[in-house]
Amino acid sequence: MSQPLQENPVQARVPELEPEIERGLLRAYIDSINDGIFVVCDEMKFHVANPLLVDWLGVDEAELTAHGRRMPITEFFGLTGAEALFRHHFQAVLHGQTARFEVEMNPPRGEPRWVEISMNRVHLEFGELVIGILRDTTERRLMQIALQHHASHDDLTGLANRREFQQRLHGLVDNMQNDHGLHALIYIDLDQFKVVNDTCGHLAGDAFLRQLGTRLKNLVHQHDVIARLGGDEFGLLLHDLPIEDATRVAESLCQAIAEFRFIWGERSFEVTASIGLYAIDHSTLSAEEALSAANAACHVAKDQGRNRVQLYFGAAACTGKRQEMGWVSRLKKALDENRFQIWQQHILDLRDGTSAPTGRFEVLLRLIDEEKTIIAPGLFFPAAERYGLMPAMDRWVIQHLLLDGQGQRLIAEMGRTSATHCAINLSGASLNDDKFLGFLEDALRRTSLAGSALCFEITETVAVNSFGRVREVMQAFRQFGCQFALDDFGSGMSSFRYLKNLPVDYLKIDGALVRNIVEDAADFAMVEAINRIGGALGLKTIAEFVDTEAALQRLRDIGVDYAQGHAIHRPEPLFAVDMAQPARGADTKK
Repeated sequence: MSQPLQENPVQARVPELEPEIERGLLRAYIDSINDGIFVVCDEMKFHVANPLLVDWLGVDEAELTAHGRRMPITEFFGLTGAEALFRHHFQAVLHGQTARFEVEMNPPRGEPRWVEISMNRVHLEFGELVIGILRDTTERRLMQIALQHHASHDDLTGLANRREFQQRLHGLVDNMQNDHGLHALIYIDLDQFKVVNDTCGHLAGDAFLRQLGTRLKNLVHQHDVIARLGGDEFGLLLHDLPIEDATRVAESLCQAIAEFRFIWGERSFEVTASIGLYAIDHSTLSAEEALSAANAACHVAKDQGRNRVQLYFGAAACTGKRQEMGWVSRLKKALDENRFQIWQQHILDLRDGTSAPTGRFEVLLRLIDEEKTIIAPGLFFPAAERYGLMPAMDRWVIQHLLLDGQGQRLIAEMGRTSATHCAINLSGASLNDDKFLGFLEDALRRTSLAGSALCFEITETVAVNSFGRVREVMQAFRQFGCQFALDDFGSGMSSFRYLKNLPVDYLKIDGALVRNIVEDAADFAMVEAINRIGGALGLKTIAEFVDTEAALQRLRDIGVDYAQGHAIHRPEPLFAVDMAQPARGADTKK
């Protein structure tokens, strides 16, 4: 026969708590917690507020919960958007959902702060209540805002930095299909700013730039974007402004800079500016084109005597078409007449601590015009890319480097000097051209140069936009031992997530980031981050556009593997040639 259940002696000794005691313990807990606590009715009026929340709001709990005059919690948000956000989540809670969100509170008698609010519904016989917990996130939020500001602003002047400016410019140009307004880009380059640095040192130069940056910021509207683009270069995006009005703005900036006086000790400095102006409209093809055009106009202003504004007239469609078609015919004729040259630029190994050449170099291309003038690719590549001539030009490079007599003699010489790295650029158009890829495969089979000595460079933009195709090409040419580099890496900061799936060996850090790493803390941080990620993925890093010894030293400090630029080696012909005329055009490595 089963024994009757015995009462647990431990339970028997625990007395039942009176409701008043339970409420007292609960209240004691609420009052001692390190977060704000509230209980409100379905009309959002206070029933309970713990001491911490009362302190934040600056209102006694008795006033908050006075019978017949209960205050609504919405009175303490202050900002319309914050109140609307709270109401939205509150309604969701009343319908049985839980809520967790962050919002800024601006109580009339308390200090503004950011809080994370968690809310739940409590169903009682007499109605619905909502209990909420507020956690102060002000310090974290302010730190986040400071980090965001640091990433998008120049440390010296407080203006937007080059990366932020380019992102804004990209957004403006990309939206031109839907936006039929008129905008303008102003490019400002100070004249003879070097005099300040050379005379009084970099501290004086920095002070000058800070003061001038403040002056420029005060001269433009808040909805426009003013940025420091480089050492003594500034950019301005003018929204919804016809070119006539933009010209007047540029003229006023030119005059304001000329009237600016910088005092350092007993010395006074006057610096003028050359300003380029470009109209952004539906005919603008890209942000790069806009920035390049404004920069070109700025150089014209310098050539014409400085301290002036120059409008870029090439923005007119008919003029641009005539110029580009002129380049197309010139390039086709140059290909027919074999009027190109292969140049080289050395790549320095930073890991051995010396400046001795290592046999690493990048292949560059130059055009020889009919007057025997050497033209850098910055002038003719845009037309070649737009009108489909890049595969023919890439084919010319492969033919003369790997298959022709001069190239074969170079290969023999490379064998004697143990050179092991020859970098060759491949355009996006070539990668999507099956005939060109077939030609390249045949050339690799016929050449006496080991494939492992070749490294093909593909820009980050091309790799991201044609990811599948680029991956297939890389895998296909791995059979020859060829290596691959992602060129201009960091220009878009969009391909980090692709790196694990691309069989690349090198990351070439975008020169726009490298150029100013000594002066721009944000650019330095970006280069350092790219190098660290490359190392984590087992990739070697190459910094391009290294134009100063100071920049070279910063790269050594970071631990970048290789460097390339004028501070190491100025481009020169790969083969012995008679150069009758100096180079003309943009001195870019492409």
